[in-house]
Amino acid sequence: MENVTELSPSFVFLGLLEMERFRFLYATVAFIFYLITMFLCCLIVYVIWIESTLHEPMYIFIFNLIINGVFGNTVIFPQFIIGLLTGSSTISFYECLLQVFCVQSFSTVEIFTFTAMAYDRYLAVGYPLRYATLMTNGKALQCIAFIWVLVFILVVVPLILTANLKFCGVNINNIFCENMSLVRLACGNSAMVNNIFGLVETLLVIFGTILIIIYCYMRTLWICLKISKAACHKAMHTLSTHIITFSIFLTAALFVFLRYRLNGGTISIPVHVFLSITGLLTSVIVNPIVYGIRTKALKFKIIQNVHKLKFWQGVSDTK
Repeated sequence: MENVTELSPSFVFLGLLEMERFRFLYATVAFIFYLITMFLCCLIVYVIWIESTLHEPMYIFIFNLIINGVFGNTVIFPQFIIGLLTGSSTISFYECLLQVFCVQSFSTVEIFTFTAMAYDRYLAVGYPLRYATLMTNGKALQCIAFIWVLVFILVVVPLILTANLKFCGVNINNIFCENMSLVRLACGNSAMVNNIFGLVETLLVIFGTILIIIYCYMRTLWICLKISKAACHKAMHTLSTHIITFSIFLTAALFVFLRYRLNGGTISIPVHVFLSITGLLTSVIVNPIVYGIRTKALKFKIIQNVHKLKFWQGVSDTK
């Protein structure tokens, strides 16, 4: 059977077709959500960038986490909103592959960044006197660069396998492209290698990072029991912030992973869309809110800069 991408250059998002009746309402809600999340993310990025007191490893990792959120947000929402407004529910094969690459990169960078943050907090609490040499700003930037390079490799390999598949369908049970959606459209058993490789890679990444994070957090908690009450309270506050954001991301990501693995064919399209959106974008809105509220130094600088903007606006209004 011939590759469907040779016969038809487009895939169809069934999720967008399901929203056709109230597409302008959905587009409005999505646009408002996009603006709010972009504003929150850009505000935190701006504050960390201009405030020299926040140029520390922990805030560099938060900066990367928020930038990745902006990336993930932009990968999905503009195309989704335009599709709703124009009534177009199709995407070309190569555009779909590009979106797969971006979606997979976003989620993988997210979990690796959480892992790096857990290790950073372990060093800060466990080795306070040596922390300044163990984790410098330069080392934090090198760690982030390594994460992005590693993610590129991990995402490109299964993407190449997917690009060479023979497809016997065009209907995607979603509002955006992701690897499993395309693999399920492959003809016969041609996607067996993709399924095995994808499953092994995903399990290695998820369980590998979870084990590292659990080890770092358990060691940090154990150390907290041995230090002063004030230091323990400060460490626990920071640690609980990381645990909250990571737990939310992990729960949502597991929903996305399991929806296809566990008899995904019986799941309705609206449920597919809900799980995908929730899994992909929950952390995008949660991360800036949680870190902006619970990280005291960052919260103080955000409020300070907002007041400065209000002051200069007031000065310009009086002129």
